[in-house]
Amino acid sequence: MDRNNVPVVTVDGPSGVGKGTISQLLAKRLGWHFLDSGALYRLIALAARRRGVALDDEGALGELAGSLDVQFEAGECGGTALVFLENQDVTNDIRTEGCGSDASMVAALSCVREALLQRQRAFRQSPGLVADGRDMGTVVFPDAPAKIFLTASREVRAERRYNQLKQKGLDVNLPSLLREIAERDERDSNRSASPLRPAEDAIVIDTSELGVQDVFEKVMSAIADKIEID
Repeated sequence: MDRNNVPVVTVDGPSGVGKGTISQLLAKRLGWHFLDSGALYRLIALAARRRGVALDDEGALGELAGSLDVQFEAGECGGTALVFLENQDVTNDIRTEGCGSDASMVAALSCVREALLQRQRAFRQSPGLVADGRDMGTVVFPDAPAKIFLTASREVRAERRYNQLKQKGLDVNLPSLLREIAERDERDSNRSASPLRPAEDAIVIDTSELGVQDVFEKVMSAIADKIEID
């Protein structure tokens, strides 16, 4: 099958709306490939920190994005996917709040986004792809037949993240998390390169008052109207 004819479901939205969870559930249900585009930006941010590259050095970051040695491996029994940077498991390293903040800064650079564009599009392979990110439906796969945009209030998203981190035994501060989310939203929505926004033909779902299963069912119903599902 021509890659351009491979079906894609894009799942975009800000941090804390459940994109990753829903996207992985979709990929498992459909038997499709999964792209966590946010992980790519986190990997660049992590590599930059480790190599002493400034997060505003566009030339160095663009070169880094184009040459990054990255591998993804499916987790056991459908668990969290493993992420490797230069053959080192960095699955946990890229999920810290600090790395997420760095990734948001890196993602604002057009040179980095351009360097990653073809890498992301290469994930479009038969039988299909579920792509999780912030500009999957607007820039990376604008021809995707089904586009979902998840949203939720900042307060709900901060509380979700707070509970996740507490469950991991980390010492976190809810007001601080809320402030970080607000700053990241501002940066992601107002950057000149691929700002965070729903595609014109995206189906917007507010997850503030919904559980994971409720969101999953709404998304499945929405994409069933766009794509023939077995």
